[in-house]
Amino acid sequence: MTPPARVAFRADASTEIGTGHVMRCLTLADALAEGGVACHFLSRELPGNLCDRIVARGHHLHRLAAPTEGALADSDGPAHAAWLGVRWQVDAADCAPILAAVAPDGLVVDHYALDARWQKEVLPKGCRLLVIDDLADRPHVADVVLDQNLGRESADYDGLVPDGCTRLIGPRFALLRPEFAARRAESLARRRDGILRRLLISMGGVDRDTATGAVLKALARSGLPEGVEVTVILGGAAPWLDAVRDMAAAMPFACRVLVDRNDMADLLTETDLAIGAAGSSTWERCCLGVPTLVLSIAENQEEIAKALSNDGS
Repeated sequence: MTPPARVAFRADASTEIGTGHVMRCLTLADALAEGGVACHFLSRELPGNLCDRIVARGHHLHRLAAPTEGALADSDGPAHAAWLGVRWQVDAADCAPILAAVAPDGLVVDHYALDARWQKEVLPKGCRLLVIDDLADRPHVADVVLDQNLGRESADYDGLVPDGCTRLIGPRFALLRPEFAARRAESLARRRDGILRRLLISMGGVDRDTATGAVLKALARSGLPEGVEVTVILGGAAPWLDAVRDMAAAMPFACRVLVDRNDMADLLTETDLAIGAAGSSTWERCCLGVPTLVLSIAENQEEIAKALSNDGS
C-alpha cells in the first residue's frame, strides 16, 4: 500500500505578524487533507500563536520553541526578518531535522522573514517548494510561487525565483475556503435592496494597534441609522480584546464581539456593509460581494488597498 503524501508548512502567527499567514495555510492544508495528504506544520510559539488551532483542525504540529530573551533577528535579511524572532540560521537548525524526519513530498513556506538562504538549508532532497508571498521583495528557490494580490504582476518576481518556477499571480489564486464560493449567489441576492441593517468590523485577528477601537469611536459619532446591528470579529489573542468588549457594551447601537470564528462565510453573507483591513480577508469579502470600507493598518497592506481603489473594486 502506498503511504499517503506528506506536505509540510512553515508559517507563524503572532501579535506582530497577525494570523493571516497561518490561516491561509490552514485553508490549503484542509483541502489537501481531504484528499488524504498528511499535513505537518512547523510553527514557532510566539506570543499570539495559533498552534492550538492547527491541532484543532486535525493537522500534525511541530512546535518551535519561543525565542529566548535577548534573541536577535537577522540584521542583513529581509525587511521583516524580525518577525522570525530568531536568526534564520537558528530557525533553519530547528526545522531541518524535523523536515528530514517527516520527509515531505512538498514544503509550503508562508513567512516574510524567510528567503532562499533558509530554503536551501532546510529543503529535503526531492521535496518541491511552494512559497506563498505578498511582497516580491526577496529571492526564493521555489518550484511554485503564489501571490494572490491585486496589482501584482508575474514580472515582479523576475530575478527572485528560478526560471522554471511556476508563478500563480493574482486574486484568482486566492486561498479561500470553499464555503465562500458556495455562498456567493445568496450573499449578492440578500442585499439588493441596499438597506443597511448589519455592519461587520474585521480589522485582523490580532488588531495589534486597536484599529477596531478607532473604528468604533468613529461609528459612535457617525449617527448610524436606527436599528443597525454591528458585529466585531477578533481573535482570541488580540491584546485589546477586553477593551473592545467594554467599548462595544457602551456603544449607542447594538454591538456584539465574536471571537475566533470559523463561520466567516455565514457572517459576511448576512452583512450589508463591512469595515475591514486590507489583508487576506479582503478576498473573502470580494468573493461574497460585500461592500467594504477598506483600511490599511500595516505597511504590507498599502499596495493591496491602492490596487483595490485603482481597480474600482
